[in-house]
Amino acid sequence: MTPAQIAFDRLVTIMDELREQCPWDRKQTIQTLRQMTLEETYELTDAITAEDWKGIREELGDLLLHILFYSRIGREQQQFTLEEVINGICDKLVTRHPHIYGDVKVENDEDVKRNWEQIKLKEGKKSVLSGVPKTLPALVKAMRLQEKAKQVGFEWENADQVWVKVEEELGELKEARSGGDPKKIEEEFGDVLFSLVNFARFLSVDAENALAVTNNKFTHRFTRMEEKAGAEGRNLNDMTLEEMDALWNEIKKERS
Repeated sequence: MTPAQIAFDRLVTIMDELREQCPWDRKQTIQTLRQMTLEETYELTDAITAEDWKGIREELGDLLLHILFYSRIGREQQQFTLEEVINGICDKLVTRHPHIYGDVKVENDEDVKRNWEQIKLKEGKKSVLSGVPKTLPALVKAMRLQEKAKQVGFEWENADQVWVKVEEELGELKEARSGGDPKKIEEEFGDVLFSLVNFARFLSVDAENALAVTNNKFTHRFTRMEEKAGAEGRNLNDMTLEEMDALWNEIKKERS
């Protein structure tokens, strides 16, 4: 066996031993694991955003453990086995890559994605938008919906056209704000965000990750502002906006 196969078998054995011998592991169900799986997934995305390769390796291990845990419970409930999970994804990959395992010709990655969606429809999916989880973070979901719609040609030709749409949505938001209807304002604000996500795609920018980076940057600068104010014997609560803005600009220069 390869080193990877040996390591995988070791982890499967450990999972089985823990499930059979550890009181905590014996107690877990798919419902109790769900929240922990979400947390592990977000920890992985944090590590990816930070390009923390050591963290990525660790979090991938945690997620792999969760996959084995669900598979073990699935076997106990006589629903599915680990082998069925693995063979299922293998079969799916072979079926959905006919340009590798068949005689279909593709020119680029866009052809591959279009074929993927067409095959899913042949498998019984009722819509090209099927498979987008309801609970995805909104920015991620917007991007996935747009990418899927693109596969049937529902797509702008270039970024300039998308920006015109962004400006159009901004105008509608401005009108809604003047009207004062909170529900309409929310609706138009959502349209602005959706169009900005579309624009991000045309710039090859991951909107969710871009916002995560900005959130981290804001957190760093704000906490530095608190630190600098404290070092000067001041508190943000007692400072004017102009004073805080001056501190903010000093901190921005530290990063440049």
